Amino acid sequence: MQTSLAAPGLWTLAWRRMRADRVAMASLAVVSAFLLMLALSASGLVAADWEEEVGVNYAPPSFTAQAGAAADQPPDTVGRGKRSAARQEPPPANEFDPLADDIAQLQAPAAGAAADGVPDPLAADMAELRASLGQGGGQGAAPAERRPTLPFGGDKWGHDIVKKTIKGAETSVVVGLVAALVAVGLGTLFGAVSGYHGGLVDDFFNWFYNIFTSIPSILMILTVAAVLQQKGVLTIVLILGLTGWTGPYRLIRAEYIKHKAREYVMAADAIGASHWRKMFSHIFPNVSHVALVQLSILVVGFIKAEVILSFLGFGVPVGVVSWGSMLNEAQNELILGKWWQLAAAAGAMAVLVTAFSLFTDALRDALDPKVK
Repeated sequence: MQTSLAAPGLWTLAWRRMRADRVAMASLAVVSAFLLMLALSASGLVAADWEEEVGVNYAPPSFTAQAGAAADQPPDTVGRGKRSAARQEPPPANEFDPLADDIAQLQAPAAGAAADGVPDPLAADMAELRASLGQGGGQGAAPAERRPTLPFGGDKWGHDIVKKTIKGAETSVVVGLVAALVAVGLGTLFGAVSGYHGGLVDDFFNWFYNIFTSIPSILMILTVAAVLQQKGVLTIVLILGLTGWTGPYRLIRAEYIKHKAREYVMAADAIGASHWRKMFSHIFPNVSHVALVQLSILVVGFIKAEVILSFLGFGVPVGVVSWGSMLNEAQNELILGKWWQLAAAAGAMAVLVTAFSLFTDALRDALDPKVK
């Protein structure tokens, strides 16, 4: 039996270090669960009916339904009911009253009368309108069929918060991943060209880099958002991708400056390899771990940036839900004491961002050859 004498590669050693770290593996499991949920949501197998109005307006969570009902009931309800019943008691009959018959006819309950006995002139029109809405004209269930409580509550339209959070995760995570890919792609390309060629090319990219870094990031993001003037997922991806490439550029440029003088690059130059081949076929595999770590870091930052943009009104349009739009709605609901939409969106984002941050730290340590 022959045994391989080849030394394990960088990624093999990194995976061994990752498996030995329990926190890293737990974080990887959480991130994988979110990505699986995102794939199921995008395919329509999960949370496809999140827009259906299945609950009453501001339906409370099931685990707080009884307490919420008791808290919402005014303390003098019983007293008002007794006083109302007392007011509705008919006066004592008077057989000598010449208007007794007319008053009895007016006080007789009629079809469409309100609860206090006063005829409702719009009762027939309202009944016809309710019947037309109940025949499938809207996408929500009839008011009588809506559930009074939901597993984690409902919003002001009666949407299920759990399904809404899952659908919002699809938007926020996709924005974070795609925008990070755009930013790392631009930063890697600019850094490779600048660090490899040097000279005037390096001076130009450094000048371009200094312009972007001299402006505060939030002002740069808002400026690009104002220039594009169109809401949507693609717009947010462009905003974040075109403003977030500076970090990867700085690190990749430094790595290319260091590696272009190595022996293996000189050997590739001696056999006649082109500049493009030396940059991306020889040098890039040795610096790819830097780009990968930057990708994982930017995903976390861009998810939070999407939430901030949607909260400020520069994010997704009205028909699209994200964690940022949920937090924007929740700020008005908190005044009414409806906290469950805020808790769901903030909790899901906190779990994902924390798990991704821990995974990023573990990945950086695993790819660092100085860490044993």
